[in-house]
Amino acid sequence: MTAESLPPVGNAAGFRKYFKSDLISGLLVFLIALPLCLGISGASGFPAINGVFTAIAGGLICVFLSNSELTIKGPAAGMIAICLGAVTDFAVSAGLTKDDLNNGDPTIYMQYLPFVAAVGVVAGVIQIILGAIRAGSLADLFPTAVIHGLLASIGLIIIGKQLYLLLGLKPNGSTEAYEAFLELPVHIPHFAWQVAIIGIASLALLFVYPHLKKQFAICKIIPPQLIILVVAIPAAMFLFQDFGNAKREYVIEHNGHEVVQTVKTLLVKVPENAAALPSSLIYPDFSKVNTKIFWYWVVMFTLVGSLESLLSAKAVDVLDPWKRKSDLNRDLLAVGIANAAVACVGGLPMISEIVRSSANKDFGAKTRWANFYHGFFLLLSIVLLPFLLNKIPLAALAAMLIYAGCRLAHYKEFLHMYHVGKEQLIIFISTIIGVLAIDLLWGVAIGIAVKILCEMLLGVTPIQFFRLPVFMDEDGKSQRIVLHGSATFTNWLMLKKKINSFPADSDVVVDCSDARFIDHTVMSRLDEMRRDFQAAGRNFSVVGLGDHKALSHDELAARRLPKKAK
Repeated sequence: MTAESLPPVGNAAGFRKYFKSDLISGLLVFLIALPLCLGISGASGFPAINGVFTAIAGGLICVFLSNSELTIKGPAAGMIAICLGAVTDFAVSAGLTKDDLNNGDPTIYMQYLPFVAAVGVVAGVIQIILGAIRAGSLADLFPTAVIHGLLASIGLIIIGKQLYLLLGLKPNGSTEAYEAFLELPVHIPHFAWQVAIIGIASLALLFVYPHLKKQFAICKIIPPQLIILVVAIPAAMFLFQDFGNAKREYVIEHNGHEVVQTVKTLLVKVPENAAALPSSLIYPDFSKVNTKIFWYWVVMFTLVGSLESLLSAKAVDVLDPWKRKSDLNRDLLAVGIANAAVACVGGLPMISEIVRSSANKDFGAKTRWANFYHGFFLLLSIVLLPFLLNKIPLAALAAMLIYAGCRLAHYKEFLHMYHVGKEQLIIFISTIIGVLAIDLLWGVAIGIAVKILCEMLLGVTPIQFFRLPVFMDEDGKSQRIVLHGSATFTNWLMLKKKINSFPADSDVVVDCSDARFIDHTVMSRLDEMRRDFQAAGRNFSVVGLGDHKALSHDELAARRLPKKAK
C-alpha cells in the first residue's frame, strides 16, 4: 500500500495534510446542521439555541476522544420524541393538563427542563460506563425489525407534531403521538396561508432537491437547507407583515377559541448577543432522582440514544471510501462524555448523526477534523449571527424536520420489511403501533415479544433462545464453527464471541448445516461480519444453507431446516 493510498487519520499529521478538504466539508455541514439544530431543539421543548450547544460539544469534544473519522456528532431528529416526552412527563407529573400544555405559551416547559438536564447527565454517565466496559455491542441485542420499527415510529411522531408548525397552526400539546394525527384534520381549515406558503415550499424543495442534484452539478455542493434559509428569511419578512394590526398580531381558531400569536412566535428565538448566551443555560436539578419518571427517561435516553448512535456509526463506516472501522466502544465513551458535559448546561442528547455524516462524506471530508470545524462554525454563528438566526421562520425548520421524519418512516422501509419476510413486517408494524399507542419503551417490548412469538411458531423452543451449541475446529489458517439448534437475536452475542475468539489473522467458516433455524437478525449480523472481514483482507463464509428453506426471496431472510432434512 502506497503512502497516497493509506487511509487518512485525524491525528496531527492528518490535521495538516487534509486541512483544506476537512475545512470546506465542515463549513458545508455547518450550513446543514445549523437550521436542523435549531429546529430539533425547539421541537424537543428546549430553547432553540440549546440544540446548537449540543452540536458544538459534539464537534469540539468528540473529535479528541473518538476514532470515528467521518461521523458528525449532534442532536438528531430521532431523539425529539424522547426529549419532548421527558419534559412533558415531568410537566404532567406536576399537575399540568393537556390544555395547559396546549395554551400557546412557548415557555410552558422551561421550569421542567432542569429535570430533563439531570436525566441527560445520568444517561451520559451510563454511556461512559457502557463504553468503558466495552458494551458497544448493545445494538446487537435488539432485533433488526424492532430497531427499524422504533425509528419509523419516531419519524411518524415528528411528522405529526411538525405539520402544525408547517401550516401555521397552534402546536399540538397532546402527550399521545396518535392524537396529533387524529386532531390535525379538525385544525387544517384554520391554517395561516402566509406560514403555509413558506413551510410547504421548503418541504417541496427538500423532496425535489435529490433529483436536481442529478441534473445540476452545483446542487451537489450547495445544501438545500442553505437555499431554504436564503429564500425563507426574506419571504417571512414580507409575508408576515400582513398579519393583524399595528402590533403585528394575528388570530387563529383552535378548539373553538381564538388564539392570538405575534409574528415573533413564528420565528426562531435565540439570545440577541453573546452577552445574553448565559441566560439560555439550564442547570441540572436532581431533586426527581428518586422518582420512577426520572429513571424511566434515563433508560430511554441511554437506550435509544446509544442504539441510534451505534447504528449510525456502523452505517457511516460502510460509506467510508477507505473502509475505516470505528471503535464502537470508544465512540460510545466519547458520546457519553460529551453528553454528560453538555447536559450540565442544558444541551440536548447527541448521537453520531447519519444524515450529516453522509453529507460530510459527500462533501469530501477526510478525517474527524471536519466534525471539529462544523462545531467551531456553529460556535461562531451563535456569537456573531444571532440577529440573522432570529429571522428564520419556524415553518422552514418544521419542513426540514418533517423531511427527516419521512426518511425515518419512508415507505421503502415497509416494503423492505415485507421483502425480507412477512414475519418481519408483522414485527416492524407491531413495534410502530406499540410506540404510537403507548410509548417508546413499551413499543420496543411489544416488538420483541412479537418477534419471540413468531419464532416460537416457526419451531424455536424457549430454551433455544438462550443456548446455541457450537462445534469448533481448525483447518490450517481457516477456523470452522458448526452451529446446532437455533441461531436467534437472543443468542447472537454468544456466537459473535466465539467467532471473535479466533486468531486475528485467521479465516472463518460458519457451517449452518445442522442449524434448525437462523433468524433474519443473525443473517444480517453474519453479513455485516463478512464485510468487516473482507475490509480486513480476511475470508468469512457462511455454508450449509442448501437444505434450508428461506422465508422470503431476500438473501438475508430467516431460514428454517425442514424436518426431513434434520
